[in-house]
Amino acid sequence: MTSLLHPSDAPAQQGTRTYRDHQRPLWQRALLNRDVAVWAALVAVYLYASATVPFFDRPITITYLLLDVAPILLIALPMTLVIITGEIDLSVASTVALASVSFGVLYDKGTPILVAAVAALLVGVLCGAFNGFLVTVVGLPSLAVTIGTLALYRGVAVGLLGTTAVTDFPDAWTDWARGRIGESDIPSIMIPFAVLAILFILLLHFTAFGRGVYAIGLNEGAARFSGIRVERTKLILFVLTGVVSALAGIYYTLRYGSARGDNANGMELQVIAAVLLGGVSIFGGRGALPGVIAGVLLIGAIGSALRLADQTADVINIVTGLLLVVSVVGSSALGWVSSRRRRRGAPEPQSSTTKTGNTLPDTDSPVGERERESR
Repeated sequence: MTSLLHPSDAPAQQGTRTYRDHQRPLWQRALLNRDVAVWAALVAVYLYASATVPFFDRPITITYLLLDVAPILLIALPMTLVIITGEIDLSVASTVALASVSFGVLYDKGTPILVAAVAALLVGVLCGAFNGFLVTVVGLPSLAVTIGTLALYRGVAVGLLGTTAVTDFPDAWTDWARGRIGESDIPSIMIPFAVLAILFILLLHFTAFGRGVYAIGLNEGAARFSGIRVERTKLILFVLTGVVSALAGIYYTLRYGSARGDNANGMELQVIAAVLLGGVSIFGGRGALPGVIAGVLLIGAIGSALRLADQTADVINIVTGLLLVVSVVGSSALGWVSSRRRRRGAPEPQSSTTKTGNTLPDTDSPVGERERESR
């Protein structure tokens, strides 16, 4: 009787797994990295604008650029996490306005300015918690919810002050909001931003909470099955977005010395455009904060260059809208190309064979059992 080789005794011909991405040179991998690409685009825009736009390369221009984008930088931090989970918050600019008005009205009524600032932050907490409640408890889509609260919060802000404004803020506070760090050209607001940026980067990229954020965006059902508290995570993120938006509202008020109901009008478009331009997928599950920071600075640099080139606000809005469209389309295209490349690089499944190329029987099947009995 011809004896059969056991599968463990046969030298199986196994396919070699290859990793196409890691076979590329380092410089090619860097260019294909979305974060690196955005930072490279920022450098290219800065160099081009410095060479072609008058006064763009002056240190004072960098100072005002950072002052202008500071509220966007702040709000983009929690917004990144919200979008990675597959949700969105369109009410951030209205939250900025409502916090600004609350801060101004309380101070105008004689409340100590520090107490007024804390109260404004609490307003942001309430705004974010309300959004999160409607999304996580009631189960409404975040897009519909935040479109509604965008109008609601803005309406309350305008209703509290009407067409008037509160402007008489202490010089010490307004000077700090407009000031710089020592003798440098870096605005003072970059200190709290740097602290928050470090905290959010650690939270997203180095904690179990951050891994849960990515898991929710990739597959919410699987994340819930694995024990991640999806609703609680989303609620926390909406609250964080609200309180950071309120902080941006306080800064906005002090920087311009005016609390108005129409403050930060349209800022939500800039925030979302910057987040998507920074490599965050609108469908969730992908993105990183360093790229988002570069996206904010890129949009700010383009806007600053256009203003120095005597372009109108309408042109700047058109460019911002185009960047938003390019971000969404480009992100989808890159995802499609990446998935195609991964499928091409995947090894073909192969069956175990003997040296003569004969397929070995499956020892767990009835045929395999009969073969073993015959031996």
